[in-house]
Amino acid sequence: AEVCWNMALSRGLRCCQRVFSWIPVLIITSVVLWSYYAYVFELCLFTLNNTIEKVVYLLVFHVCFMMFCWTYWKSIFTPPSSPCKKFQLSYSDKQRYEMEERPDVQKQILGEIAKKLPIFTRAQSGAIRFCDRCQVLKPDRCHHCSVCETCVLKMDHHCPWVNNCVGFSNYKFFLLFLSYSILYCVFIATTVCQYFLKFWVGKLPNGHAKFHVLFLMLVAVMFFVSLMFLFGYHCWLVAKNRSTLEAFSAPVFVSGPDRNGFNVGVRRNVQQILGEDRRLWFIPVFTSQGNGHYFPLKNQSSESHNPLLASEDLWEESEEGSEAEGQGNSISRTQNPT
Repeated sequence: AEVCWNMALSRGLRCCQRVFSWIPVLIITSVVLWSYYAYVFELCLFTLNNTIEKVVYLLVFHVCFMMFCWTYWKSIFTPPSSPCKKFQLSYSDKQRYEMEERPDVQKQILGEIAKKLPIFTRAQSGAIRFCDRCQVLKPDRCHHCSVCETCVLKMDHHCPWVNNCVGFSNYKFFLLFLSYSILYCVFIATTVCQYFLKFWVGKLPNGHAKFHVLFLMLVAVMFFVSLMFLFGYHCWLVAKNRSTLEAFSAPVFVSGPDRNGFNVGVRRNVQQILGEDRRLWFIPVFTSQGNGHYFPLKNQSSESHNPLLASEDLWEESEEGSEAEGQGNSISRTQNPT
């Protein structure tokens, strides 16, 4: 009975946590919906008299608003990518690892398994990084998120404002969300400024519009300042090819910790996030390079001599070989049942 009670309590707490985790998103959504009403109705429809100005403001505003909503939606509802099955321990390896009590032997077992995979980073102890909760070998730049309760490929951070992990699958969307948020705030602030001053000095009559326009200006400036710091920081991270976690704790390689281990030059760093086709850079569709399981290293200048790509080929060949072997075994078992 006590066990059942503890399980029920744990489920209840997790349910409450999931509900409360949406509060920051609801706050952002409420502010944005209010800003839409204040700008479209109170400013453009009720305050502006110039028809051309009104039409231009409404057209540009709705483009900014649509792009903001699109990127915000993608940041929230794009699920974080987790390591594929190739990084999970086989049944025999898992049994061998769990039955072994000596840490040095466990480290050796993981090292043998990792030789078939493109893993170059290590734990602080020098061992292969392994997640006991997810039971997977962690690919480079992968970390376990305690909130999402899963390992996330190229995890940057867990963002409460999107109620999601920002990682390989949605980092581009998160950057675009920040950039279009800034654009949204800048457009509102610049177009509202003159009417803000007119209401402030009393050149326009008092009414509902005055309250909305005054607060619209203040909120837009406040969000612009805070977003600029965050966006600037992430632009710096992209230029250096680091995640937020890597900026605080340098990834460890066989040769030791190196904050610039994945830095392959600004142009290639940007292309890893946004892709090579510049026409798609500012559209929230997935164009990031790779699959999140392996990344070029700074000391691998050419693809022809790139051990990472060589490991990838061996990885794929071994996977195909294991599949063929598995099929052969199943056939032999069918032909010779015991």
